[in-house]
Amino acid sequence: MKDLLGKTAVVTGGASGIGLGMVTRFAKTGMNVVLSDIEEPALDAAIETVNATLAADGDDAVELMSVVTDVADNAQVEQLAAAAFDRFEKVAVLCNNAGVGGNSLTASPGELDLADWKWVMDVNFWGVVYGHAAFLPHMIANGEGHIVNTASMAGHFPGHSAYTASKWAVVGISEGLHGQMEREGHGVGVSCLCPGWVNTKIAESARNKPEWAVSDALGEPSEEQGARMDFIKDQLRSGMDPAKVGELVHDAIVTDQFWVFTDLTMVAALEGCFKNVLSANNPNIDLGAALSQTN
Repeated sequence: MKDLLGKTAVVTGGASGIGLGMVTRFAKTGMNVVLSDIEEPALDAAIETVNATLAADGDDAVELMSVVTDVADNAQVEQLAAAAFDRFEKVAVLCNNAGVGGNSLTASPGELDLADWKWVMDVNFWGVVYGHAAFLPHMIANGEGHIVNTASMAGHFPGHSAYTASKWAVVGISEGLHGQMEREGHGVGVSCLCPGWVNTKIAESARNKPEWAVSDALGEPSEEQGARMDFIKDQLRSGMDPAKVGELVHDAIVTDQFWVFTDLTMVAALEGCFKNVLSANNPNIDLGAALSQTN
């Protein structure tokens, strides 16, 4: 999609972090944007921030709209689509970006909570599936569109966690959708965003955990688990500015680029994983060492 001016984008998880970076970049390029997020106050603040940015740039032609949405609920995603179509008629870009981490970011196998598995998969994986179901037929009917699925570098490195499982799944279905759209010639592009360390609040996503997923069964986090979380938060704080990620996503859409990586050094660290696969060797990658070398 070379020309985005005047078209409409929908961004889930659009009130903060990478999502807000996308929203801001799309708005600056002259797109109308539907911001979706589970946190209504954050949505209100995001709308205000983006409008202020546009006003400073002298651009008052862009329309912004917010819709509170829990992407783990298919009915709410369908309502998001209906609201977007009702307001703007056509949606040209969908960014399935909403995501959570929770205890899944730090728990070892002995600390895994089944409620966290379900919550993380519901948001990170099913949220993408629901997004495809709600918007893809519309794009195919229009003969134009682009879908951006936010995965993660965790979707390439091995890890026994719901977060890793969800992101590997997003990578897989994104590659499959891209191939299908290419073969069938629907005019719909697909990109897979695989961020490394980006300055977001993904490590604090438990603030939005539903009551059914809150469990005291595992007790307080272990000292080791706390240290792992401190490491993750430190890496995130020093990570890429989400605004830069928004630039990368915009460029991927207009150039029809599938892979969107924020850290090519981290990509290079995958070489050992792929060599093991090609040689049918047992996995022997030290994930902690690989990640610590990539920031």
